[in-house]
Amino acid sequence: MFCYQCEQTFKGTGCTIQGVCGKQPDVAALQDLLIYSLTGLSQVAQDARKLKIVDERVNGFTVGAAFSTLTNVEFDPDRIFKLINEAISLREDLKKQIEKHGEKTAYTQDHLHFIPAKDVKGMVAQGEAVGIKTYPADNPDILSLKHTVLYGIKGVSAYAEHALILGKKDDAVFEYVHEGLAAIQRSDLTLEEWLNLTLKCGETALKTMELLDAGNTETYGHPVPTKVPLGYKKGKAILVSGHDLKDLEELLKQTQGKGINIYTHGEMLSTHGYPELKKYTHFYGQFGTAWQKQIKEFADFPGAILMTTNCIQRPQKSYQDNLFTSGMVGWPGIPHISDLNFKPIIDRALSLPGFTEDRVTGEATVGFARNAVLNVADKVIAAVKSKQIRHFFLVAGCDGAKPGRNYYTEFVEKIPKDCVVLTCACGKYRFFDKDLGDIGGIPRLLDAGQCNDSYSSIQIAIALAKAFNVSVNELPLSLIISWYEQKAVCVLLALLHLGIKNIRLGPSLPAFLTPNILNTLVKLYDIKLITTPDEDIRAILN
Repeated sequence: MFCYQCEQTFKGTGCTIQGVCGKQPDVAALQDLLIYSLTGLSQVAQDARKLKIVDERVNGFTVGAAFSTLTNVEFDPDRIFKLINEAISLREDLKKQIEKHGEKTAYTQDHLHFIPAKDVKGMVAQGEAVGIKTYPADNPDILSLKHTVLYGIKGVSAYAEHALILGKKDDAVFEYVHEGLAAIQRSDLTLEEWLNLTLKCGETALKTMELLDAGNTETYGHPVPTKVPLGYKKGKAILVSGHDLKDLEELLKQTQGKGINIYTHGEMLSTHGYPELKKYTHFYGQFGTAWQKQIKEFADFPGAILMTTNCIQRPQKSYQDNLFTSGMVGWPGIPHISDLNFKPIIDRALSLPGFTEDRVTGEATVGFARNAVLNVADKVIAAVKSKQIRHFFLVAGCDGAKPGRNYYTEFVEKIPKDCVVLTCACGKYRFFDKDLGDIGGIPRLLDAGQCNDSYSSIQIAIALAKAFNVSVNELPLSLIISWYEQKAVCVLLALLHLGIKNIRLGPSLPAFLTPNILNTLVKLYDIKLITTPDEDIRAILN
């Protein structure tokens, strides 16, 4: 196996024996074969689109399957086996649709006609021959950009899948996903063309995040500032981790009146700000923080646990008997709920002891998405003009366990008191419960939500730029971004598409960027690697 799609990759170069995330070699090979299958399906989908044939099954399947290969999502070989077979079935069905239009489909390249093995073992052998290092490229910089586009597409696919669940879609997103995946097997594109495809991924990412934002806010209302207790109260309990609002809503509906309190974990914290979710009286508070402490937190939880998306490494024996998954998440031996019928996890929660007492250790305030912040834009603008607010820092991105993550906590702690911190995504769990006070009634720590809510942070920056009649790059705003997996890659590409410069990225740079590609990004966008909090704050503010 070879995998270097996340920031935690072994020695910063690549996992070759098993993933740092716990991914086993057989799963890695199956994921490689699934992506290989999707490149073929995508090429046929492109050819079909030229004939005005657009198959919604293919569109939805492609983003869902690509999403399943994200870090810490689908680790069940049997489920990946089924996805590969479905990809081939859809590919062949599309060929038949093309032939009905009088067009021939005499494809000669292997990824356009290969037949998967009949069992998992055989597919693993096939996958070992089509890993990411086998992609055709006449120089390492092109291969680097192929991998960057692939990882960006995985992030786009995650957001597109979430949006699709809420009824939001745009064919331009599916069209680009198919274009990008099909291009991976091409050898005729120049380096400049690959750079353009990379930036187009950023453009598509922005469009997809907008769709997801619309799905969330139109379904659940615009988030409002909300204080969330950190702790628990006596009674039966279910803990929900991940990102999927639809799953959470259905669970809340199905647990009404059953004496079960619903708690959030990790990025689900921000869901307490949505009016249509916070109306449930048994939707209580946040238990635990983020995945760097998940093993102990999950083991200590005396109820059932629902994992809705990628936020956890391989389940541990200490809690796996009480763990359920839904959506694209899967592990061997862990019950998976595929139809939003949460009776199995409800029954498990009722059979467990739950909490025997009340205990609250603090509170966190969420709900500062774009609507809430822009409603007080006049106060913010006045505070900047009066120099009460000197600078804004967007400290956002993903969390992880590798050393260096404490940089972000220390950075926030050392930011001067006349500066405001805007944050989103799971990286904030290093500092989300800190009391930074306020500036003239404006909280110094503004939680804009999940990584899925990155669109809100971007829109806040754009709105402030318009209010001050300057570009985003001219605002007193600095972006301090931590990355972990592929959703962070697509968000970064969206920022580059917008022309945003001077981003400080860390805690280490992506292993899939060659020195030449990195130098190009530095030259075009002045991307910087983080150093120390003191040095970076001094450089920004001086």
